[in-house]
Amino acid sequence: MTALLTDLNPEQLEAVTWPHRSALVLAGAGSGKTRVLTTRIAYLLQAGHTQPQNILAVTFTNKAAREMIARIGAMLPVNIRGMWIGTFHGLCHRMLRAHHEDAGLPQAFQILDMADQLAVIKRVLKERSLDEKTLPPRQLQWFINNAKEEGLRASQVDARGNFNQTLAECYRAYEAISMREGTVDFAELLLRSHELLSRNEILRDHYRNRFEHVLVDEFQDTNRLQYKWIKLLAGSGLQQHAAIFAVGDDDQSIYAFRGAHVGNMRDLEKDFNVPKIIRLEQNYRSHGNILDAANALIENNKGRLGKNLWTAAGKGELVRVYHAPTDMDETGFIVDEIKALHAEGLALSDIALLYRSNAQSRVLEHGLFNASISYRVYGGMRFFDRQEVKHALAYLRLIALPDDDNALLRIINFPPRGIGARTLEQLQDQAGELGTSLWQAALKACENVKTAAVRAGQSGRGVPGFASLVLSLQQECEGLPLPEIIRRVVDQSGLVAHYQAEREGGERLENLKELINAATSFVHEAEDDSLTAFLAHASLEGGEHQAEGHQDAVQLMTVHAAKGLEFQTVFISGLEEGLFPHENSRNEPNGLEEERRLMYVAMTRAQQRLYLSYAESRMLHGQVRVNVPSRFIDEIPDDFLKRLRSSFSGGGYRQALTGTGYAAPSTTSFASTRHQRNSDRNAVTRMAAQRLSGEGFHIGQQVSHTKFGTGTILNCEGSGADMRVQVNFRQAGTKWLSLAYAKLEAL
Repeated sequence: MTALLTDLNPEQLEAVTWPHRSALVLAGAGSGKTRVLTTRIAYLLQAGHTQPQNILAVTFTNKAAREMIARIGAMLPVNIRGMWIGTFHGLCHRMLRAHHEDAGLPQAFQILDMADQLAVIKRVLKERSLDEKTLPPRQLQWFINNAKEEGLRASQVDARGNFNQTLAECYRAYEAISMREGTVDFAELLLRSHELLSRNEILRDHYRNRFEHVLVDEFQDTNRLQYKWIKLLAGSGLQQHAAIFAVGDDDQSIYAFRGAHVGNMRDLEKDFNVPKIIRLEQNYRSHGNILDAANALIENNKGRLGKNLWTAAGKGELVRVYHAPTDMDETGFIVDEIKALHAEGLALSDIALLYRSNAQSRVLEHGLFNASISYRVYGGMRFFDRQEVKHALAYLRLIALPDDDNALLRIINFPPRGIGARTLEQLQDQAGELGTSLWQAALKACENVKTAAVRAGQSGRGVPGFASLVLSLQQECEGLPLPEIIRRVVDQSGLVAHYQAEREGGERLENLKELINAATSFVHEAEDDSLTAFLAHASLEGGEHQAEGHQDAVQLMTVHAAKGLEFQTVFISGLEEGLFPHENSRNEPNGLEEERRLMYVAMTRAQQRLYLSYAESRMLHGQVRVNVPSRFIDEIPDDFLKRLRSSFSGGGYRQALTGTGYAAPSTTSFASTRHQRNSDRNAVTRMAAQRLSGEGFHIGQQVSHTKFGTGTILNCEGSGADMRVQVNFRQAGTKWLSLAYAKLEAL
C-alpha cells in the first residue's frame, strides 16, 4: 500500500483515498488525473474495500480504456478481468448483448457507424421522395442523434410546424428500418440501454447491487443521456447504491457540438451530495509563464468551478506572440523557428502546430514541404473506415445477419455483377410491398436460389448470383475460426480479384490482409471471439494505432484533435477574430466561452515553449481576409508575453520587444524576398490545378449547375472529398462550391 501511494501530492492522495461516498475531482491540465483514477481503483482493491466485479469505469476512448487496464494490471498482481472498463458505447453494447431479449433486439444485432447510419437516412429520404437539397441527410442525422441523446423517441419529439413534422416522420421511418433489420446506431446503444434500465426493475437492481463504485473519466464531456444513464446505474438521492468518482475539468469542456453538457458537473455535485470538490491544481507538464497566461485567459469565462494551475518547475520562457503581415509570412516564421529548434537538438516529434480549422493546414503543409521538414497530419482515416475494409465488413455482416439492408446495398453490386439502379429500385419496391428486408425480397425473386448456392465459388451475375454467393458463404463459414471466415470472404467475394485488377490496388489488398490480422489479434484478446463480437469491435474501435507515429515529424492538428496530448514546443497559428475565436461562436449560446476553453486547451499542451501567431491578411477559402488580432491575445497580460514582429529591411525579422530567454532563429531568413512568396502561391495554384484536372475539370472551363446556371471555373483549393472550386456564374455571380456535392456538369 505504501508503494502504491508513494509520490502522490496531498490533493492526489486525498482523491485516491476518498471514503466510500461520491466525489468530484476537478483535475486541471497536466495534473495527473489518469494516475489518480487508476490508483484509486488499485487502492480500492488492494485495501480490500471492494472486488474487481464491483467496479465499473467509463472512459471516452478505447485507447484510454486499454491504458487504464494496463496501468491497473501493472499495479496489482490480481486478475482484474471481472471489472467493466470501457467507453459508454462499449459498456452499453455489452449490457445489450447480455440482455438482448429484454432490450427487444435480435441476438446478432449489428452496430451502424456514422457512415452506415447516413446511408440508411438517405434511403429514408428516397423512400419518402424527399429532396436531399431541401432536407440534407446530415441535418436529419444530426436531428435523430440529438433527439436520442436527449432521450427522445420519434413519438416524443416536438413535431409542431411542417418541417419538424417531416423530421419526426423521417425519424419514425428510420426507427422502423432499424427494428426490421436488427441494427443500432451509436446513440441507440446508450438510449436502448437507458430504456432497459428504466423499465426493468430487476435488471436495474441487479446492476446497482453489483457495481459499488462507478468511476467516470473526462466527466466534463458527458452529455445529458450519459449522465442519466450513470444516475440510473448508480442510483441517486435516497436510492443511491454506488459511489460516483467523477474526474474532469470544466475549463476543458470543448465538445458542445457533440452534445457535451458542462453543467453535468454541477448537477453531480447536487444530485450525489458531494461534500467537497477535490482540486488537482499542481501541473506537471508546463512551465510557469505558460500556466499563468492560460490562467489569465480562462478567468474571463463565467460560472467556472474555479481553479488556478501552478507548477514547481519554474517560470520558464515567456510566451512568444508573432505578428505577421500575411499567412505566408506567418508560415515562414514558424518554419524557420522549427529549423532552428531542430538544429539545437529538439526532435521534430516534440513540436506541434495547432490550428482552429482544417482549412488552415494547407499553407503550413506547403511551407514545411518546401523546407524539406517531415510532418504528419494527426488523425487520419481510421482503419475500419477504409473503403475496402468496409466492403469486407459488409459481407461479414450479411453472413451474421442477412436482413441488414444497409450492408446488402453496399456490396450487392460490388465487385460489379450487373445489378443496376433499376434492379435495386424494383427490389426495394418489392421489399416495401412485402414488408420484409431486401434479402428476403431477393430470395423470393430468385428461382432455385438454394440449388444455385451449392455451386461454391461461382459468384454469377445479377441478383441470383449475389444470393448464391451469400448463401454459399454462410454455409462454408459455419463453425470456422474467425480469421478463416474473413479469409474466405475476402477471397470468394471477389474483392481480392477486383483490387488485383486495379492499377493502384496494392494498398487496398494490404488492408484486406491486415483485416485478417486484426481478426487474429481479436481472437487472442477478446472473451467472445465470435463474428458478431468482431463486427461490434470493428464499429466501436477508434483506430488509434493506425496512424504513422514512429517517424520523427512535426505534428499538425486541429486544437480539438490535440486534447489529451502534450508537446515540448507548441505553435498556435491563425489567432485572428473570426478564425479563433471562430466566427460561428457569435451565433451560439455560450459559444465564445467554448472557444476560450478551446484556446485554454491549446495553450496547456505546451511544456516549455509556446508560440502564438496571427496574420494581418490570410488567404482562406479562396479569398484574402484582412484580420484583426484575436481577443484572446489581449486577454493575456503583457507580463507573460514576448511580442515579435516581421521586418523586411535587410532580410529576416527583428524583435519588436525584447525579453528574457529568447533564442535567436537560424540565419536563414524566412522573409528573404516577396518574390519567393509569390512563387510559393503560384506553386500552390499549380498543384491545385493539377488535382482539379484529375477530377475531369480545369481552370477556365465552362460548367453548369442546376441552381446557379452556367459559369466559368476561376480557382480551386483542397483535394479529394474536400476540393472546392470558385465559379463565376453569369446570373448568380462568383461562388465557392464543394466539388463532391455541387454536381457540376462540364460544358
